[in-house]
Amino acid sequence: MDLLNRRDFLRNGGLAGLGVVAGGLAIGCGGSAGLSTHGNTAGSTSGGTGGGGGDADLLNLALNLEFLEAEYYLRGTSGAGLTDGEAGTGAGAVTGGTQVPFVSQLLRRMFLEFALEERTHVQVVRGAIGSTAVVRPAIDFVAGFNALATAANLGAFNPFADDASFLLGAFFFEDLGVTAYYGALPSLTTPANATSAAGIMATESYHGGAIRHALYEMDASVQAAASRIASLRASLGGNNDQTLGTGTTTNISPTDANATVFARTTREILDILYLAPNATQGGFFPNGLNGAIK
Repeated sequence: MDLLNRRDFLRNGGLAGLGVVAGGLAIGCGGSAGLSTHGNTAGSTSGGTGGGGGDADLLNLALNLEFLEAEYYLRGTSGAGLTDGEAGTGAGAVTGGTQVPFVSQLLRRMFLEFALEERTHVQVVRGAIGSTAVVRPAIDFVAGFNALATAANLGAFNPFADDASFLLGAFFFEDLGVTAYYGALPSLTTPANATSAAGIMATESYHGGAIRHALYEMDASVQAAASRIASLRASLGGNNDQTLGTGTTTNISPTDANATVFARTTREILDILYLAPNATQGGFFPNGLNGAIK
């Protein structure tokens, strides 16, 4: 987001000043038992959790994530995803994903920025891997978000229906991406790969913080849904997660006791993407991920 838009955001009182509301979300107000709202979370780790695999294997896992994020933002902002060339020869199909009828033009512009950056991440990671880069796996947003809604007790949920719903879908992906890159960094042996991964992780962190900030501008039911999503990620991914916080505090940056982002192992990342422990497919990837780590 450029400086002018940031000033516009503050001048208009944030998203509330733009008339953003929750819309017809079918979500309840649940708790988040066992999940920290700030500070260190039980069982957390902060680095060294790559979980095995060489640079190409770890970057291919990251590429699967970038495919997922790019398709989500591109389809939500324009109705169309990656080109055939970007997806790769023999790429899997993408099910679901339509242009969101945004009320907030600020949110629309923010997600357009994210879409362009995630598309660039696909290109950069593919370039870093070279000839062994995987193609886009089959992605199913319909089945994935239905499974997410069931597991997180959200009720009927279509992330492409409105501003708040799209924010919640993005919330699921972005914090996950940060922990995936941070977990992989200690295992990357090529300095150029580590530098590139660190830069992408920083971008994902900006995305995650912006999404969390925007969620605070939504009503209590949307914030409760976000906390349920964070609780689900925690239950599947080593408890390395945090909710939005309480009504009197914020938690823009989910971090451990050292104010450092959480890291996850490759197995924890897979469990979250498949929405089930020790699975090899399911969730957003009906046929599993492409690559050695799947």
